[in-house]
Amino acid sequence: MSRVALIEDHERLASMVRKALTEAGIEADHFRNVSEASYGVSRADYAVLIIDRGLPDGDGLAFLRELRAAGQMTPCLMLTARDALHDRVDGLESGADDYVTKPFAMSELVARVRTLMRRPPALEELVLSFADITVDPQQRVMRSQTRSVLLAPAELQIMLGLVKAAGATVRHAALEHAAWGLGDAVTPNALEVTLHRLRKKLTAIGTTTRLVNIRGAGFALHPSSGRTGSHEQAGPRRRGA
Repeated sequence: MSRVALIEDHERLASMVRKALTEAGIEADHFRNVSEASYGVSRADYAVLIIDRGLPDGDGLAFLRELRAAGQMTPCLMLTARDALHDRVDGLESGADDYVTKPFAMSELVARVRTLMRRPPALEELVLSFADITVDPQQRVMRSQTRSVLLAPAELQIMLGLVKAAGATVRHAALEHAAWGLGDAVTPNALEVTLHRLRKKLTAIGTTTRLVNIRGAGFALHPSSGRTGSHEQAGPRRRGA
C-alpha cells in the first residue's frame, strides 16, 4: 500500500482525509504541525506530501519552500482555505505540484493524490542535452556550464519532454500528460505556473536557451541565436554518444 504524509492540524478533517485515502488503498501518516512534519518527512520516503497552508507553528507554504531548498522533491498537494488566484499561484510557485481549496470533496482529493503518485514506467538512465543545457533524470538536476538547479517531479518530466523534442513544438496536452498523467484533473493553470518556474530556473543557471510559447500550438526550447531552423540541429544528445 502506498504511503503519504498528511500535515494538517484540524483533527476531524485529518481523520476524514485519512479514511478516504485508506479506502482508496493509500496509507497516510498524520503530522499536526511543522515540527512533527520536519522530523517525520526527514525519516521516511513518502509518495506525496499533503500540506495544510495554515499550521499552528508556521506557514505550510514556508515549510514547503524550506523542503524544496533542502532538495526534498516529493510531489506536494497544498490544502488551503484561501481561494484567491494569487494564493494558488503563490503555492505553485513555491514548489507545490497541485492545490486544493477548502472545503473540498474527498473524491477530488483522492484523485489529485493519485495523479501526483503517478510515475512514468522508468526514468531515462542517461543525461539528455539540448543547446547549452543538460537534464539529469536520476539526479533531478538541470545544468548549464557550471551552474545547476534541482527540478521538482513535474518540472523534470516537462523538461525531458521539451529536450527530447529537440526544439520542435510540444503541445500543451502532451506536456500535461508527461507531468501529471491522464485521467485526473489538475489545477487549470498548473502547467503555465510550472513553465514559469522552469523559465526562472533556466535564468538561474545562466543558460541562453529560451522556453518559448508558440501561440496556438504549444511550447518549445529555442537556442539564443533565434535563427529559423537553428534549433532543429541541436539535439537531443546523450552523454557518451
